[in-house]
Amino acid sequence: MEITLIIMAAGIGSRYKGGIKQLEAMDDQGRIIIDYSVYDAVEAGFNHIIFVIRREIEDDFRCIIGNRIERLYCERGVRFEYAFQELEDIPQGHSVPAGRVRPWGTGQAVLSCRELVSGPFAVINADDYYGRDAFQLLARYLTEDPKEAEACLIGFVLKNTLSENGGVTRGMCDVDGRGMLRSIRETYNIRSTGGMIVSDSGILDSDAVVSMNMWGFGADFMRVLGREFASFLGSGEELAEQEFLIPKVVGSLLEQKKIRVHVRRTRDRWFGITYKEDLEPVRDEFTRLRSMGEYQEN
Repeated sequence: MEITLIIMAAGIGSRYKGGIKQLEAMDDQGRIIIDYSVYDAVEAGFNHIIFVIRREIEDDFRCIIGNRIERLYCERGVRFEYAFQELEDIPQGHSVPAGRVRPWGTGQAVLSCRELVSGPFAVINADDYYGRDAFQLLARYLTEDPKEAEACLIGFVLKNTLSENGGVTRGMCDVDGRGMLRSIRETYNIRSTGGMIVSDSGILDSDAVVSMNMWGFGADFMRVLGREFASFLGSGEELAEQEFLIPKVVGSLLEQKKIRVHVRRTRDRWFGITYKEDLEPVRDEFTRLRSMGEYQEN
């Protein structure tokens, strides 16, 4: 059975000054966060990897990660492909509005893979480290052949997902007693201060379940996503700055009772590079994981 992992690496990294954050080396061997994600994914059972990138970084991406990682996993039968997220890749009958200069967000990034995916698939960010347990939970769900109109969200504990260098945005999840997602709400400028975790709207529960954009979907979701994208573009709203985001799509489908989302909770600690100042702490985390034996030097 083919299990696909879509790695979204097309983000412009607007809060990260200088360089392409997805390509920053995490150790002395030049490995980047994607190396660790692919390793954990393959160990969990994923055997089809799609990198979503921008065409202008294709040469750098292939040189630093793509060509090398394909050689590492070719003997294990893992298949690698590329998809390109482009502003002009929109449904027929729609046009790019005046003033729009960047692609449409994570929902469009996933849709850019529509010709490459034929079965269940997972989605992650390229610049986030999720942990081995998270990939195993997700692979287990996908190998159970998800039912139509069902999905899976890997839920992280809020206190395990913060940056010491500024506020972050998280999808705050309302989960019922059966582990099903009731709603997801984008919450901005979350930070730790005075021993508490707060956002602009008040104090938050440090043990709350949050989304880190790690999803599992059945093959039918590509069709649903395409339909929702067309509705988004035809909404009549001002679209010069609006983004078509997976959490917003799933949240809307939940409100309409058109999807059921299973939440699989992990205690793994997320870390990633939101700000340039995060780089050294993240490198230190990978050093710690290797010293604990989580990853071998080779």
